Amino acid sequence: MPADKFLRNEGLRMPEAVFLQSVTGEWIPYEDLFDVDPAEIDMQLCPDPSTTCLVPWVEEPTAQVIHDCIHHDGTPVELSPRNVLNRVLKSYEEHGLKPVVAPELEFYLTKINKDPDYPLTPPVGRSGRQEVTGQFYGIDALNEFDPLFEEMYDFCEAQELEIDALTHESGSAQMEINFNHGDPLRLADHVYLFKRTMRETSIRHKVYATFMAKPMENQPGSSLHIHQSLLDVKTGKNIFSDQKGRDSKTLRHFI
Repeated sequence: MPADKFLRNEGLRMPEAVFLQSVTGEWIPYEDLFDVDPAEIDMQLCPDPSTTCLVPWVEEPTAQVIHDCIHHDGTPVELSPRNVLNRVLKSYEEHGLKPVVAPELEFYLTKINKDPDYPLTPPVGRSGRQEVTGQFYGIDALNEFDPLFEEMYDFCEAQELEIDALTHESGSAQMEINFNHGDPLRLADHVYLFKRTMRETSIRHKVYATFMAKPMENQPGSSLHIHQSLLDVKTGKNIFSDQKGRDSKTLRHFI
């Protein structure tokens, strides 16, 4: 969208039914589950200024900003994932608690595949060789794609994404990126932005990045792990741990 149009605050809209579409493009039966107007009334998009950052890989200066979904009366759209998380965080706040999370996101690099009927295969690295076996925590295996990852880190820094260590996982060209501990909503935004960044960076280096759970039949699956702590707002202590550093009753109940 042109910047002047965005700054005029004319408002963006999307159909609420977008949250009822599955990853395969099918519409889920929602009548008994969600209170959604069958007329597919548009919801309004409200920008969150705190999420504004540059899109570092485009030539023309471009900004991106994450929006919240609201009804025309100003109330949050219940199906919006960001609003769902906000409701959960509000409930913790009412109980004097503050969640802290740290995501770990796994993904594969693959060869460019223009025909979806053919299976994905591992890419060729700097050595000119294709990785055919997993190299768990292998430094040399990571170095095969150094130019790609160096640019990825540059792009993440430009967007102020809170990423930490990058490691090689057990699959062929399977990687894991760790995020620093922090606020759940902020990190949920950062995971979304990282996926976009990683896919774009990979294409620039003539490979694909996929976050699918099981992109290759004979390779390990990928997942999103989330480290979780729960702090008492008044004391700042982690209530998942007792005074001796062992599992608390609260942690066992939480599990």
